[in-house]
Amino acid sequence: MDKKVLRERMRKKQQQLRRRKMMKLGGYILAVILVVVFIVKGVILPIAKGISGKDADKPVQVEADADKTAEAGDTGEETAENTEKKEEGEAVRMPLATVSHITKASDMTAGWHEDENGKWYQNYDRTYYAGGMQEIDGKTYSFDDNGYIQTGWVSDGFDDLYFNDDGSYNPDKHKPRLALTFDDGPGQYTDQLLDCLEENNAHATFFMQGINVGEWESTVQRMLDIGCELGNHSWNHPEVTLQGLSDDQVIEQIQKTDAALEKACGQKSTVARAPYGAAGDREFQLAQKPFFMWSLDTLDWKTMSTEATVDAVMNGDLTDGSIILMHDIHEPSVQAALQIIPQLVEKGYKLMTVSELAEAKDVELQYASYADFWDSSLAKGLVPGYNGPLLESDSSEENSDEGSDISDGSEEGYSDSGEDYSDGSEEDYSDGSEEDYSDGGEDYSDGSEE
Repeated sequence: MDKKVLRERMRKKQQQLRRRKMMKLGGYILAVILVVVFIVKGVILPIAKGISGKDADKPVQVEADADKTAEAGDTGEETAENTEKKEEGEAVRMPLATVSHITKASDMTAGWHEDENGKWYQNYDRTYYAGGMQEIDGKTYSFDDNGYIQTGWVSDGFDDLYFNDDGSYNPDKHKPRLALTFDDGPGQYTDQLLDCLEENNAHATFFMQGINVGEWESTVQRMLDIGCELGNHSWNHPEVTLQGLSDDQVIEQIQKTDAALEKACGQKSTVARAPYGAAGDREFQLAQKPFFMWSLDTLDWKTMSTEATVDAVMNGDLTDGSIILMHDIHEPSVQAALQIIPQLVEKGYKLMTVSELAEAKDVELQYASYADFWDSSLAKGLVPGYNGPLLESDSSEENSDEGSDISDGSEEGYSDSGEDYSDGSEEDYSDGSEEDYSDGGEDYSDGSEE
């Protein structure tokens, strides 16, 4: 073989060997680099960040358990986009080192801390709770958006919760609770009333006449949307009362109204109020609904005076558990409500639907009549379906907002026993098939006994 050819082959062989050695060496170098990066990012940087309190890298999102870290943005500032709550009202954990307002950020001790801005809690992973409630050591606390505990009254959606001076939740303390009820609508003034309720985080029950529903379907839908309750006040408020109708006629009055409500908003009424308050066990069973009377009659239909109606409520018996009767078809009544609602809220009352009030009082509603949920009535066994603890007959509720006691001052207990009630409406209504009605200012008793 030619020596020149042989030398060329040997040269190419040597080049191949050199390339293989370089590739192997490059692989070793890459492996070393990867190991170094892993050690730096996985071990050295977390340790350095824990010691210095600085964001060496983007933190990782955390859950509520202590072995994870909170997610923050690349700039070290927590935003709504990178903060997610597992449940509504639940606090989130945020990286301590990114919060400049906490003056003791360098303190590595887990537990409660306090600075000039208030009291806050540091976890073992150097996160803190913010923007909701969290259970710590068997107690529930509410933290503001900056991570400090809140005390006193704190709103959680519709609910108002009380937190003691140490920040712990007190489930036994509540605002005095009232049920606002409005009859005979909906009408042209009802939407103004709904505006006021929504602005004040308040609910009410609307006992509606079915004959009026079709014209105000969007108003009925809005009642539902803002948390109010749909009540049935018969189809056209028969002047002879439900007690003067046959079984079939009573059922028709209730079912026609429910059909109108369902067409308007997809839901039937949950509760009922008889025209003039006149109903007994027969009507309860035929309607298959709880019926509601009232403990405070504003007589707004009679006075047609905004000032008199405001006075009737604000200087009336506002015992915890009271049910207030008004009418949303009269402009003076609605104008009065626009004053009454914010005034009651400011004074510390919680305005609820009748069903919410029943639930708050541990009452499971029956096909029966209810006029109030006073503790005195509960204690005397006058409220059907009460499942709560035994109460003393002279028990009182604490007005948690002002620290004073509220007692109903009632000796007779259940409000519909033997008293006269007027329905409240003086306007005429007609469905085209029956005579128009007017109460003529007469009083009607409900005719029922508990």
